[in-house]
Amino acid sequence: MTFYLLANHLFNLVLPAAAVAVLLVLSSRVFGGVFRPKNPVAASWWAQAAIVFAVNVLVLVGGLVFFGHDGKMLTYAAMVVVAATCQWVLLGAWKA
Repeated sequence: MTFYLLANHLFNLVLPAAAVAVLLVLSSRVFGGVFRPKNPVAASWWAQAAIVFAVNVLVLVGGLVFFGHDGKMLTYAAMVVVAATCQWVLLGAWKA
């Protein structure tokens, strides 16, 4: 496998994790204004996106290891649930 193909495969593996992380954090900023606590755990949006992205990548790699190949819908569903839970924790929403 050439470097180009390896880079392409890795990019396509983590692209859904990046998209979900950025869209989740930005939509929580837009729609979660009423429920936002006064002092969240991670204050900046890019720090929240980076943490959610890292957790999403771990879920995708776990799905790859468990199922033997990527792209399973159960892995993507788990990624969305874990990302939402992670964002809930980062915002400190249990204190709201």
